[in-house]
Amino acid sequence: MSQTRIKNIFFFIGIVAVVVMLLTFDVSFVELWGYCRQAGYWLVAILLLWGVLYMLNAWAWRVIIRGSGECPVSYGYLLKLTVSGFALNYTTPIGLLGGEPYKIMEMTRHIGVQRATSSVVLFAMMHVFAHFCFWTTSIVLYLLFAAVGLLSLNVGMGIVLALSALFCGGGIYLFIKGYKNGMVQRLVRFVGKIPGLGGWSERFEREHHEDLVKIDRQIAELHSQERRTFYKSLLIEYVGRISQSFEIMFMLMLFGIDEQVGQVWTGGAAAYGLLFLYSFLILSFTSLFANILGFLPLQLGGREGGFALSVSQLGMTSGVGLFISIICRVRELFWAVVGLALMRVK
Repeated sequence: MSQTRIKNIFFFIGIVAVVVMLLTFDVSFVELWGYCRQAGYWLVAILLLWGVLYMLNAWAWRVIIRGSGECPVSYGYLLKLTVSGFALNYTTPIGLLGGEPYKIMEMTRHIGVQRATSSVVLFAMMHVFAHFCFWTTSIVLYLLFAAVGLLSLNVGMGIVLALSALFCGGGIYLFIKGYKNGMVQRLVRFVGKIPGLGGWSERFEREHHEDLVKIDRQIAELHSQERRTFYKSLLIEYVGRISQSFEIMFMLMLFGIDEQVGQVWTGGAAAYGLLFLYSFLILSFTSLFANILGFLPLQLGGREGGFALSVSQLGMTSGVGLFISIICRVRELFWAVVGLALMRVK
C-alpha cells in the first residue's frame, strides 16, 4: 500500500472522528455557543497556549532526533508533524495507533526507517513518561495540601491516592526498564497476543528482527550514553505538562475562584499561585482518569467524568467541571481540525 493511500486512510479516520465528536457533545450547539461566549478572550488564550505546548513537544522530539545524528528537516516541519500526529492520536481509538505511524512514515524518507522509528518511539515514551512523573508530583502535592489543611483526606481518597501511587510507580519502573533494554521487540510480541494478530507479529519479528534489534539498541543508547539528551527532552516534556495547568487556571478565573482563594489565603500573587496548584491537581487527576479510558475515541466520557470528580473533590460545583470539560473539548476539536488540515499541506 502506498504512503499516499495510508495518509488518506489516516485523514479519513480523523475526519470521521471529528464528526462523531461534533455529534456527541453533552450540550446542544446553542448551549455550546453560550459556553464559548462565556469563555470569551480566555478561549483564545487557551488555544494559543496549546500552540506553545505543541512547540515544546516538537522541540523535545527534535532534541531526541539530534541525539542520534543530524536533523535534516526544519523545526517548522517537525511542528507540523507534531500537531498532525497529536490530532490523529486524539481522533483514533487507543491513542498512538494513528499519530506515531504517520510521523514514522513522514520522517523515514529524511532520516531512514530505523532513526525515524526509534525517534518517534522515544518521543512517545518520553511523552508518557513525563505524564507519570506529572501524576506522581500531583500525589505528593495533594498529600502536602492535606497536611496543612487545604484539602481533605478521607479513607476513600486515601485509597485512590494509594492505587494511583502504585500505578505511577509501576509505570515509571516499566519505562526505566524499557529505556535500559529497549521496548520495540516487546511491543511487537505484546501485539501478537491480541487475537488474530499472532501470525502477523511472528512474521513481522522474523522478517525485521535485525532492524528491531537496532532500534532497541538506539533507545537504550539514549538512556545510557546520551544522558544530556534524555534529561533535556524529559524536562521539556515535563515543563509542558505543568504549563498545561494554565488552561484550567484561566477557566477557574472566569468563575471568580481566584477571588475565593484570595479570601482564604493572603491574596495577590500567593492566591494566584495557590489557584495554579489547584489547577495542577485538577488537570493531573483528570488526565489520569481519562488516559485509563484511552481506548475511547477522543476519550469520550472519561474526560468529563474526570473533571467532575476532580473539581468536586476540591470543593467546587459540578457546573465548573462541566464548563471546563466543554471548553477543553472545543480546544481539542480546534487543534484536531488544524492538525488534519496540516496533513494536506506539503
